[in-house]
Amino acid sequence: MFDCYAQRRARLMDKMQHGIAILPTAPEQRRNGDADYSYRFDSNFYYLSGFNEPESVLVLVAGTPHRSILFCRDKDMEREIWHGYRSGPDAAQEKFGFDAAYPIAQLDEKLAELMGNQRTLFYPLGLDAAWDQRVLKIRGEVAQKARSGIRAPDEIRDVRVLLNEMRLFKDLHEIDAMRRAADISVGAHRRAMQFARPGQFEYQVEAELLHEFCRHGARDPAYTSIVAGGKNACVLHYIENNAKLHDGDLLLIDAGCELDGYASDITRTFPVNGKFSAAQKHVYEIVLAAQFAAIAKAVPGNDWEAPHNAALAVLAQGFIDLKLCQGTVDGVLESGSYKKFYMHRTGHWLGMDVHDVGDYKINEQWRPLENGMVLTVEPGCYIRPGDDVPLALWNIGIRIEDDVLVTADGNDVLTDAAPKTVAQIEELMRQA
Repeated sequence: MFDCYAQRRARLMDKMQHGIAILPTAPEQRRNGDADYSYRFDSNFYYLSGFNEPESVLVLVAGTPHRSILFCRDKDMEREIWHGYRSGPDAAQEKFGFDAAYPIAQLDEKLAELMGNQRTLFYPLGLDAAWDQRVLKIRGEVAQKARSGIRAPDEIRDVRVLLNEMRLFKDLHEIDAMRRAADISVGAHRRAMQFARPGQFEYQVEAELLHEFCRHGARDPAYTSIVAGGKNACVLHYIENNAKLHDGDLLLIDAGCELDGYASDITRTFPVNGKFSAAQKHVYEIVLAAQFAAIAKAVPGNDWEAPHNAALAVLAQGFIDLKLCQGTVDGVLESGSYKKFYMHRTGHWLGMDVHDVGDYKINEQWRPLENGMVLTVEPGCYIRPGDDVPLALWNIGIRIEDDVLVTADGNDVLTDAAPKTVAQIEELMRQA
């Protein structure tokens, strides 16, 4: 089970060629008083280790042979009685396949030894000021040993440059985790559609999402859920989720769970009363057509921008048809007048982080889409009241989002089972 992590560590060290990499996990975060937020590890640390305990650091030494070393909390039965199980260095080394493991209390001493005579230090510089000071202090101590023939690294490189490119391409272990996360989130959206009714509050619908996540083993959402009824759907990152749902409103839900460190990210928009009005249906069909056009372009051979451009062309024509924009499609796109109603891009990378790592351009050119990449496709339309906006369209906010895996010969929509045609949505809500 843990072979994939060892393989990733070996690949990273191959890319390093030489030097030492230091990757701390995330610290525990205080919520208030003596209560902490639910712990979430650092994505890069977990990607390489599979180890989910706090107060841990991964050290990689590239060479012949490569060495991977874990520093973690020591076994402490008294602490475990109060706060839960700890692996301890010995068990962690055996279970997770490290070459060595030491108590975290020995980190500074061991790092000073391991850093000696390494030409390059790979480290996420600037991510955490306290860690920056700590690592640079240790490097300074190594530098003071120069008269003993020991030199400190004379080059510091951001290890995330290598890791971001690795994480952009998902392996089979990652794809399996993302499929399972997607399936759980699909179930949550279906549950929300069947639960929602006029008179409920947004937070009641959110509770149904969280219940579905948790009961399938996804203890946390991948991000703060957006449950936005009526005019709230025109606020892109609305998270108050405290308004009452009204008959005739649309409800936009942008929510996905995290499972085994991997995110899902789905948006669906549906009528609170189970039936689209004529105006709502008109706008919805435009956004859905834009999404279908974008997904069709999310294939190898096209670049990152191709899905966005495909969605824009459909949306621009739709906005003209709705009399929200004037002129030709080319004119609307060139002037940017569509941005009043669609102001964000059509997707982002998806993986361990909901807005995952990886460059979108290479040498100032949009990068080609390749097998193993996962992206979201999420066009939308947000119509606020205005003198130049037909009254029937006021406060219509719609976004439709799916998670798309680029494959060798096309793509695979991981979240396709979440209803999104008008007929599918209305039928599912009718059955509730």
